[in-house]
Amino acid sequence: MHNGRFAIQTGGMERQEPRQITDAKVLAAVSHPLRRRLMDALRVYGPATASVLAEHTGQSVANVSHHLRVLGTAELIEEAPELARDRRERWWRLVAPSLRWSTADFNEDPVSAAVATAAESLNLDHHVAMVRAWYAAGEEERAAWDNAPFSTDKWLRLTPQELHRFEAELLELVNRWAGRDVPDDGARRDPVFFFAFGVPGRP
Repeated sequence: MHNGRFAIQTGGMERQEPRQITDAKVLAAVSHPLRRRLMDALRVYGPATASVLAEHTGQSVANVSHHLRVLGTAELIEEAPELARDRRERWWRLVAPSLRWSTADFNEDPVSAAVATAAESLNLDHHVAMVRAWYAAGEEERAAWDNAPFSTDKWLRLTPQELHRFEAELLELVNRWAGRDVPDDGARRDPVFFFAFGVPGRP
């Protein structure tokens, strides 16, 4: 069984501790494609109602409400009753700023290991889909970014310990940008999705 460590980061709440997932049911809940999108929307836009999240994702309110209840049962999100304007309105927010899991934590049980393997694959699918969506964007949208989006790849020769050090240095940079105070200069700042993998491979 191959092992990997994964993280879902956020653009806010950085001073709080991330949640380490060791329960296969929770991992299954967050790995569903729509539920992953809903959590991403809550990270980017903050607390929201099912109606607002339905607009963000293009889904029906009923479908979004169902998946929000699943995320709530898994304690990945929670209600924010202080934001409701009346008893019928339900607002939701994230419980933790980021999520982490390691496939090694699920290896002892075959069913849990299968869930972790599926989550690993779905996580990669989610990342690649975000990039493909950008490449499929219209010329006007792409031109507005003035060739700022980028990609890069490098072959490195590392020990496992050196790869851990590389990860720590990279995350320090990413977290510094994610946790910065956004300048109040009137400039428009849209959400930018960044991801990176560092895995052994063969040319």
